[in-house]
Amino acid sequence: LVLLLPLLLIPLALLARRRRGRRTPPLSLLVVAGSGGHTTEILRLLSCLSESYSPRHYVLADSDKMSEAKIRSFEQKRAETFPKSQFTLHRIPRSREVRQSWVSSVITTLYSMFYSLPLTNKLKPDLILCNGPGTCVPVCISALLLGLLGIKRSIIVYVESICRVETLSLSGKILYYFSDYFIVQWPDLKEKYPKSVYLGRIV
Repeated sequence: LVLLLPLLLIPLALLARRRRGRRTPPLSLLVVAGSGGHTTEILRLLSCLSESYSPRHYVLADSDKMSEAKIRSFEQKRAETFPKSQFTLHRIPRSREVRQSWVSSVITTLYSMFYSLPLTNKLKPDLILCNGPGTCVPVCISALLLGLLGIKRSIIVYVESICRVETLSLSGKILYYFSDYFIVQWPDLKEKYPKSVYLGRIV
């Protein structure tokens, strides 16, 4: 976790100049949560971030029934340390179900983008943090489109799940080529994907 923090502070240095005698300006963060272990891992990552990462906008799949409770519990505990902490919750259609076919996944992902594009445009995050749920693909693609159109440039940080030891997830295989920082937690993945950043186990 200590190793991850400096890496995530890089976008902050790129987006805002530090001025002597003034506090670091806030950094709008969009977090893509996923059902099960994805949300648990992403919240562990968020626990090491400073109060400068605010507001935090969470995006969940509309069929995800567990993540919202975990996020609210996390934010409630975080508010004890950072009383001015702000967060929002947003839902979009799930882009891909487990074991869903490739052909139908394309259709559902496009449908999900129909919702994620206006949402991403509305939130205009400085930084997007995700770790593999299918929902992150349409969100990140939407952010890339906004950047290409000159509307808002968002920095994308992708952290591959700890359970991915030798192969990337489907989301990772897609976003490996588009993310600004692609972090893996096992040395075998670093060897196979040289663009990635290996930090060891961080969750």
